Amino acid sequence: MSHLTDQRYPNAAQLARSARELTTVRPDLCRLRQVGTSRAGRPLHLLSVGHDTRTVLVVAGAHSNEPTGGATALHLAQRALFEQALRSDRSWHFLLCADPDGAALHTNPAPRTLLDYHRGFFRPAGPEQPEWSPSVLPADRLPPETTTLTGVIDELRPYLQVSLHGTELGGSWVQLTRDIPGLAEPFAKSAAELHIPVETGASDAAGWPASGPGVHVMPDPDAQAAFPSLPDDARHSTWHHAHRYGGSTAIVEVPMWASDLVDDPAPHPAPERALRRLSERLSHDTRLVEDILADALPRLPGPHGPLLRAARWALSLVPGLADDWMQPPPPDATMAYIGSIDAFARRLPLRAAAMLLRTLEEAEDRAAPRLDLLVTRWCEVYADRFGARWVPVASQIEHQARTTIAAVQQAQG
Repeated sequence: MSHLTDQRYPNAAQLARSARELTTVRPDLCRLRQVGTSRAGRPLHLLSVGHDTRTVLVVAGAHSNEPTGGATALHLAQRALFEQALRSDRSWHFLLCADPDGAALHTNPAPRTLLDYHRGFFRPAGPEQPEWSPSVLPADRLPPETTTLTGVIDELRPYLQVSLHGTELGGSWVQLTRDIPGLAEPFAKSAAELHIPVETGASDAAGWPASGPGVHVMPDPDAQAAFPSLPDDARHSTWHHAHRYGGSTAIVEVPMWASDLVDDPAPHPAPERALRRLSERLSHDTRLVEDILADALPRLPGPHGPLLRAARWALSLVPGLADDWMQPPPPDATMAYIGSIDAFARRLPLRAAAMLLRTLEEAEDRAAPRLDLLVTRWCEVYADRFGARWVPVASQIEHQARTTIAAVQQAQG
């Protein structure tokens, strides 16, 4: 996992500056405007290319720890501007960073290793995430980033919304609020050409119907959730807001580090035993973080900031999730599915520990060195267990862009 020359991700200010420069090339086709303001007063920018009333909305930066989307959005905007075929019967609109406050707190523009990535890690608590907040908050308490996003959807009425997401380690997959026939083939071809594994058993889409390997269609709203304890149900997110105008949403996930453990479609020989073991490890690892938090919390100055809120939110999800995994697994559980759950079980306490560590280091608390050792060891074990290999940023962008274009061209609307 060497430090590659293309490994740096642009921040929100750099994206806005590049978008502004793009508008000077073809001001007749390209427009940048501020459509909202974050809780901390940062601008939310929408870049538009073309004038057709048939619209596509691309959302980047909804999760601050998933930095590829902003660069992909800018890449797509450039292509839409210079390739007339891409805007022959549609206009493109790009929300460059849906959570600029979160992006400012996730401070790793050029991670060399998983440890580098987690030393600057930030992912807000569920109620503070623009796309997820409607699933956990009443309408009158939604953050301004969420109301900006839904307002843009109300204005544009896109036939397709594409939300650009990612994961630190694993494979690529797509989630659809409605099926897009024919998408699986170009998605798989792109992943193969760029040496990115397809995550065929993604835990985020557990129990969902698949229209092809790694392409998952969200179940009906009354279907039983695979992990009932999780409060942030995708079916109540902003992804479904486009449905009121006859549109739909595609979520395109791409990894920073790839692992071949998440694309094995072979049946797992003992999934129930494996899930029980992962549940027990998740609970054990979480208790280690909780013990350090309990020790340090009385010494931490108030009021508690977003890093500590997010760490405690992540920890609060564990008891219910550990119980979910003690239930019988799906009858068709594969090696890829168990691999994805294994990554989830490592990811959740590690993220909480990483954000707590940043809090403790800022407070110069005596518990920080102990937690630092834990985060370091977990990152090393995580990378070794999954054979993590860096996916060049250019490949991450290209795969997201190809998949987005395929979805845009094949979606009905």
